[in-house]
Amino acid sequence: MLDIGLLVRVHVDALIVAQNHMGVCDAIRRIAPVGKLAAMSAPHLPKVAGIDPEVPVSTHTSAPLTEVPGPPGPFIQDRLAGWVSDLTTLHELTERLAGTNTLDGALNELLQAGAALVGARRGLLVLEPANGEGPSATLGLGLSHAELGHIETVPRAATALGRVLDGLPDTADGVTSPDLLGEKDLDPRQREVAARLGYAASYALPLASEAAGRLGAAVWLYDEPAEPAQKQRHLAGLYARYATEHLARLVELERARADVAAVAEELLPSRLPRIPGVQLAARHRTGPRGGGDWYDALPLPDRTLGLAVGSVGGSGPSAMAAMGRLRASLRAYAVMEGEDPVAVLSDLELLLRLTEPARTATALFAYCEPATRKVVLAGAGHTPPLVLGERRCEFVETTLSAPLGMLACWEAPSVEFSPAPGETVLLYTDGLLRRTGDAMDRAFARLHSAAASVPKSDRHDPAAVADHVLRTMLPDGLDRSDSAEDVVILAARFD
Repeated sequence: MLDIGLLVRVHVDALIVAQNHMGVCDAIRRIAPVGKLAAMSAPHLPKVAGIDPEVPVSTHTSAPLTEVPGPPGPFIQDRLAGWVSDLTTLHELTERLAGTNTLDGALNELLQAGAALVGARRGLLVLEPANGEGPSATLGLGLSHAELGHIETVPRAATALGRVLDGLPDTADGVTSPDLLGEKDLDPRQREVAARLGYAASYALPLASEAAGRLGAAVWLYDEPAEPAQKQRHLAGLYARYATEHLARLVELERARADVAAVAEELLPSRLPRIPGVQLAARHRTGPRGGGDWYDALPLPDRTLGLAVGSVGGSGPSAMAAMGRLRASLRAYAVMEGEDPVAVLSDLELLLRLTEPARTATALFAYCEPATRKVVLAGAGHTPPLVLGERRCEFVETTLSAPLGMLACWEAPSVEFSPAPGETVLLYTDGLLRRTGDAMDRAFARLHSAAASVPKSDRHDPAAVADHVLRTMLPDGLDRSDSAEDVVILAARFD
């Protein structure tokens, strides 16, 4: 990767030396090698340092120079100042891109930066990895969803963007269409869409590298017939190459997160059971590395119901695997002796201590009889449920108990309570509290306030209750997928 900051410093220093410490000839001697002065006015010089092909690289030589007619000072200073300006601009844009840590943020930043570099007002970017793996997306700059839809109706092979995405050989350095409406062989649909949306020229650039392969392409649209100058294309190409490497890292991260989320979801219930007298809803947010928070709802004999939430210590694949084993074991114990939550958790604790002695976990199991609205529960180091209804919003009083795996023998008394008709019982994991960043006492108060503020019109729907609590507890991005904590909410409304 080109060290833009170093180049800026080197050439700024050269400019200062030229202006303040030496005459024009001495300044030229520090900037250009012998015999290159005549080439400075050549119309097509090799690209130097990847920025301005008309400015030669400094060799810091003190060899004598041939005489040059006329004073070249202003010419050298203007060119050097332009070069430094280009380097500074490119450095600022790449710094802003490097500061993005989400794929959507990086794609939007790339579109905006590219538009500034090539002098366009609107643009379109398609993320489409050539290997077919990873996320795909289509974003627009200055284009509405309807306008993006119009552009997508144009045959792919008829557009510069489509040719770049197809990886044709002549698109490596970008495709310039300076006067779309003036092209005689322009596809009729392309002509119609360009006239409707009001663009007359385009410049398309691939997003590809040797390491990452082809990730997609971007196209910028001009309102009038136009094309970017050679320097603009060169700057945009440099920026795109750096952006492709950054996007490749984010695509790989997004792919890994999607795999983690898929595995986590497969370890949780695919659907919630339908039991007369109770309505269920669940919400689950997984961290980037995958965590051990889980929930379960399983029908038991005589139209009863078992509800469970829990959290395994740690994160990553091992925690997810332990979570799957723990949930499967609890289901077996609940079927055998679900009417006694203390016995269920005692069996679970014994299994954890024998099979995974180095691991701890919290869990809460509730045995529910919807017909009589009777709930018996026991918890092992877990957060207490919350009951929300027309007349109350309060936490269930549970006894203090240690997490599973912390004591040689776990046991705690169960708690029994009866929700009123229309009341909702919220079970949740401590990730909901920890993601807020507050101290635990303040987080509990915040949860109570969030539940109490559920609109009356939504209280008949447990899904609406869970969504309201989640939005209120985790606003402004705290619900994002890159948080370290898992979150589970299981809501049960009793008729």
